[in-house]
Amino acid sequence: MPTRRLVLQAGLATVAAPALVRAQSSLSGTITLMSYAGIFQDNYTKAVVEPFQQAHPGVKVNYVPGGTSAQMVGSARAQKADPQVDVTIMDVTTSSIGNSEGLFEKLTPAEFPVLNELLPEARAAGGDYGPAVTFDHLVLVYDAALQPPLAKLADLWRPDLKGLLAVSAPPNIQGLALTAMVEKMEGGDHRKSIDAAIRKLKALAPSVSTFEPNPDGYSLILNGVVKVATGWNARSQLYADQTGGKIAALLPPEGSVFQINTINLTAGSKNRAAAAAFVNYALSQPAQKAFTERMFYAPTNGKAQIDPKAIARTAAAPESRARMIDLDWNEVLKVRDQWNNRWRREVVAAR
Repeated sequence: MPTRRLVLQAGLATVAAPALVRAQSSLSGTITLMSYAGIFQDNYTKAVVEPFQQAHPGVKVNYVPGGTSAQMVGSARAQKADPQVDVTIMDVTTSSIGNSEGLFEKLTPAEFPVLNELLPEARAAGGDYGPAVTFDHLVLVYDAALQPPLAKLADLWRPDLKGLLAVSAPPNIQGLALTAMVEKMEGGDHRKSIDAAIRKLKALAPSVSTFEPNPDGYSLILNGVVKVATGWNARSQLYADQTGGKIAALLPPEGSVFQINTINLTAGSKNRAAAAAFVNYALSQPAQKAFTERMFYAPTNGKAQIDPKAIARTAAAPESRARMIDLDWNEVLKVRDQWNNRWRREVVAAR
């Protein structure tokens, strides 16, 4: 099972040897990295972008916030004839679309030897294209003052939470993940049917304040608009630290789902050598260690030596891995439109 392999390899120790970075220190020019804004941008810049630039003084990395993954793949599509972005970090469900449209390059171990250090799941996520650069998982984020505190996924249907929920509906990937989680909670298997999940979510709809949290569920909780929201573990852990514990995150005992971000090299990059060097570095042991310890995304490089206290708060923690539902995002892509339509017609319409 993929999650079991993650258990065995995520914490392996190694000697960090960025020889490739040193060998390419003559690189120069500017590359543009497009990915998520806000705290992701702030922390990725500190943990990965700035060390890369220190190793390559001649290269400037221009970080451009790209909005959602869907917006990023849309930008890449619009620029296909004249790419303005060299590297993109986005969710695997949308990078797969970009791969199929020829927006991103295939990567080979011959040119990107770091691929051989990645966990099998990370390589499999992108196929021959950009691999996973981070792992995360869906959690329920809630006001830490909530009484009683959340204890399970089924608590979303508590009467006292009516009107106090922010649930991200599809096409947001959180909604797709929640569908699989609720189907399992109801005793079903998302690979066969989501009928049970849709029925249960339809019953939840009147309790939902918004199916499009803006700017996000974490902010709505901190501003007192809602008490509970769907969210990602890494951001939840960071917000909990930054707010002195005002929000908390629950990994439901009923199970959760891995979220995967891939790193993608744009086909036709105008500074391909520097862009390729950045991809190599982003997947390297030092970069993976730095970002995991700073923002609690689980590493995809199986040889990265991570502080055990940081690993314990990530998707690579034993408790997290044991609760992961076996979900293949490439298979979910095939039924994504069907799931989206059912949410729109049956769930959101019932609010």
